[in-house]
Amino acid sequence: MEVIALEKEVSGYIGKLLRDNFGRGPGAVHCTYAEPFITVHITNFLSPMEKSLMFSKQNVYVEKTRDLLMETLIEEIKSFFTISIGRTVEEFYYDWNLESQTGAFIVVLSPTGFAKLREPYRNKEKIHREIIDISIVAQKPPEETYSELLSSRVLLIARAGILVQIEKELILLGFEETLKLAKRSLEKKLLGEHQAAFENYLHTQIDDVFVDWNFQKDLSYILLILK
Repeated sequence: MEVIALEKEVSGYIGKLLRDNFGRGPGAVHCTYAEPFITVHITNFLSPMEKSLMFSKQNVYVEKTRDLLMETLIEEIKSFFTISIGRTVEEFYYDWNLESQTGAFIVVLSPTGFAKLREPYRNKEKIHREIIDISIVAQKPPEETYSELLSSRVLLIARAGILVQIEKELILLGFEETLKLAKRSLEKKLLGEHQAAFENYLHTQIDDVFVDWNFQKDLSYILLILK
């Protein structure tokens, strides 16, 4: 399947899936396919009930509710990719920015990894330095850091080996959801503090920032949506 056709099909599917399960579809869905990654940027997505909860300062409740629903939807999404493009989804990540009514999915197809690296983008090493500094404040420096500019608007960053021992113990004790909520809040604050540096190195503004983790693999992805 051609790239443009695949991106269009994925965007249409995700828009319908969200509308059917959340009661309201997103304003727009933008898909980017760059082997072996598929990223989906969702805008203007917040149901009337969620707006009411956020007005009452119940943002965490909205996040928890979405997390519960996504647990079931992820398997549907994986099946879609298997049927539509004949590829297995190795990993799936997602995140929401409730205040800006946006969200993002990161699909990692099998085989995974950054094996076929595209041309390095400008100031890549400086971007990595900023990411490492953020990781040091939040937990510890990553054992490995990768990044790729998947398109002119999508920068994907991966960090491996970032969990500290206390976080691993919390995961073993069943506090994975609480840990993820806390890390989302902390790392987004830190990414916001470093946003000016990112924009300076990338020579463009950042529209949106997303972050998610695979605690079992001790792996995290950061997605920057650029102007």
